[in-house]
Amino acid sequence: MPIETIELPTLYGDHHVLEIRRLLFDLPGVEDVYASSCFHLVEVQYDDAALTPDQIRTVLDEAGYMGELPMPAETGRAATENGGQTWFRHTAVFEQTGQVVNFGQTVPYNGRPLWPCPGIGPIVTLEEEPAHG
Repeated sequence: MPIETIELPTLYGDHHVLEIRRLLFDLPGVEDVYASSCFHLVEVQYDDAALTPDQIRTVLDEAGYMGELPMPAETGRAATENGGQTWFRHTAVFEQTGQVVNFGQTVPYNGRPLWPCPGIGPIVTLEEEPAHG
Protein backbone atom coordinates (compact mmCIF):
# COMPACT_ATOMS: atom_id res chain seq x y z
CA MET A 1 0.00 0.00 0.00
CA PRO A 2 1.34 3.43 -0.89
CA ILE A 3 2.18 6.09 1.68
CA GLU A 4 1.44 9.75 0.90
CA THR A 5 3.45 12.37 2.85
CA ILE A 6 1.87 15.83 3.00
CA GLU A 7 3.24 19.00 4.60
CA LEU A 8 0.64 20.89 6.64
CA PRO A 9 1.78 24.35 7.81
CA THR A 10 -1.27 24.83 10.04
CA LEU A 11 -0.71 21.57 11.95
CA TYR A 12 0.83 23.06 15.09
CA GLY A 13 -0.86 21.39 18.06
CA ASP A 14 -1.90 17.95 19.26
CA HIS A 15 -5.57 18.91 19.02
CA HIS A 16 -4.96 19.24 15.26
CA VAL A 17 -3.40 15.76 15.17
CA LEU A 18 -6.60 14.30 16.62
CA GLU A 19 -8.78 16.19 14.13
CA ILE A 20 -6.64 15.16 11.13
CA ARG A 21 -6.70 11.51 12.20
CA ARG A 22 -10.50 11.70 12.55
CA LEU A 23 -10.89 13.31 9.11
CA LEU A 24 -8.62 10.83 7.35
CA PHE A 25 -9.89 7.67 9.05
CA ASP A 26 -13.40 8.65 7.89
CA LEU A 27 -12.19 8.19 4.28
CA PRO A 28 -12.64 4.74 2.74
CA GLY A 29 -9.32 3.04 2.08
CA VAL A 30 -7.20 4.76 4.75
CA GLU A 31 -5.20 2.11 6.59
CA ASP A 32 -2.90 4.16 8.84
CA VAL A 33 -2.23 7.82 9.66
CA TYR A 34 0.88 9.33 11.24
CA ALA A 35 0.41 13.03 11.96
CA SER A 36 3.12 15.15 13.58
CA SER A 37 2.46 18.63 14.95
CA CYS A 38 6.21 18.92 15.58
CA PHE A 39 7.17 18.41 11.93
CA HIS A 40 3.93 19.81 10.41
CA LEU A 41 3.32 16.75 8.27
CA VAL A 42 1.07 13.76 7.88
CA GLU A 43 1.82 10.34 6.39
CA VAL A 44 -1.20 8.43 5.13
CA GLN A 45 -1.07 4.75 4.22
CA TYR A 46 -4.02 4.01 1.96
CA ASP A 47 -5.51 1.55 -0.51
CA ASP A 48 -4.91 3.10 -3.94
CA ALA A 49 -7.86 1.15 -5.37
CA ALA A 50 -10.27 3.03 -3.07
CA LEU A 51 -8.60 6.43 -2.66
CA THR A 52 -6.31 8.87 -4.49
CA PRO A 53 -3.78 11.35 -3.07
CA ASP A 54 -5.88 14.19 -4.50
CA GLN A 55 -8.89 13.05 -2.47
CA ILE A 56 -6.77 13.05 0.69
CA ARG A 57 -5.44 16.54 -0.07
CA THR A 58 -8.96 17.81 -0.83
CA VAL A 59 -10.26 16.70 2.58
CA LEU A 60 -7.32 18.36 4.34
CA ASP A 61 -7.69 21.52 2.26
CA GLU A 62 -11.43 21.79 2.96
CA ALA A 63 -10.67 21.53 6.70
CA GLY A 64 -8.17 24.41 6.38
CA TYR A 65 -4.91 22.52 6.91
CA MET A 66 -3.25 22.98 3.50
CA GLY A 67 -2.88 26.78 3.46
CA GLU A 68 -0.14 28.88 4.98
CA LEU A 69 -0.48 29.95 8.60
CA PRO A 70 -0.80 33.76 8.52
CA MET A 71 1.57 35.39 10.98
CA PRO A 72 1.79 39.13 11.56
CA ALA A 73 5.21 40.61 10.97
CA GLU A 74 6.96 42.68 13.62
CA THR A 75 7.55 46.18 12.27
CA GLY A 76 10.69 46.87 14.31
CA ARG A 77 9.52 50.44 14.95
CA ALA A 78 8.46 51.95 18.25
CA ALA A 79 4.72 52.34 18.98
CA THR A 80 5.00 56.10 18.57
CA GLU A 81 6.57 55.77 15.12
CA ASN A 82 4.43 53.13 13.43
CA GLY A 83 1.67 55.38 12.11
CA GLY A 84 -1.09 54.08 14.39
CA GLN A 85 -0.74 50.44 13.33
CA THR A 86 -1.96 47.70 15.66
CA TRP A 87 1.38 45.93 16.06
CA PHE A 88 4.05 47.57 18.12
CA ARG A 89 6.90 46.62 20.38
CA HIS A 90 7.45 47.27 24.10
CA THR A 91 10.90 46.84 25.57
CA ALA A 92 11.43 46.67 29.33
CA VAL A 93 14.82 47.68 30.66
CA PHE A 94 14.94 46.79 34.33
CA GLU A 95 17.77 45.02 36.10
CA GLN A 96 15.48 42.35 37.58
CA THR A 97 13.88 41.48 34.21
CA GLY A 98 17.12 41.07 32.29
CA GLN A 99 16.72 41.34 28.53
CA VAL A 100 12.96 41.06 28.00
CA VAL A 101 11.06 41.97 24.86
CA ASN A 102 7.27 42.11 25.02
CA PHE A 103 4.72 42.61 22.25
CA GLY A 104 1.37 44.33 22.62
CA GLN A 105 -1.73 44.21 20.47
CA THR A 106 -5.32 45.40 20.76
CA VAL A 107 -7.57 42.56 19.62
CA PRO A 108 -11.33 43.07 19.39
CA TYR A 109 -13.47 40.08 20.33
CA ASN A 110 -15.15 38.54 17.26
CA GLY A 111 -16.46 35.32 18.80
CA ARG A 112 -13.55 33.32 17.39
CA PRO A 113 -10.01 32.37 18.45
CA LEU A 114 -7.35 35.07 18.18
CA TRP A 115 -5.44 32.98 15.65
CA PRO A 116 -6.68 30.66 12.90
CA CYS A 117 -7.17 27.17 14.22
CA PRO A 118 -8.49 24.71 11.61
CA GLY A 119 -10.93 22.17 12.96
CA ILE A 120 -11.75 24.20 16.06
CA GLY A 121 -14.76 26.53 16.07
CA PRO A 122 -15.74 29.27 18.48
CA ILE A 123 -16.44 28.38 22.10
CA VAL A 124 -20.13 27.87 22.76
CA THR A 125 -21.47 29.54 25.91
CA LEU A 126 -24.10 27.56 27.80
CA GLU A 127 -27.23 29.55 28.65
CA GLU A 128 -28.26 27.43 31.63
CA GLU A 129 -26.41 25.24 34.05
CA PRO A 130 -27.00 21.52 33.47
CA ALA A 131 -28.88 19.66 36.20
CA HIS A 132 -26.85 17.02 38.00
CA GLY A 133 -28.80 14.31 39.70
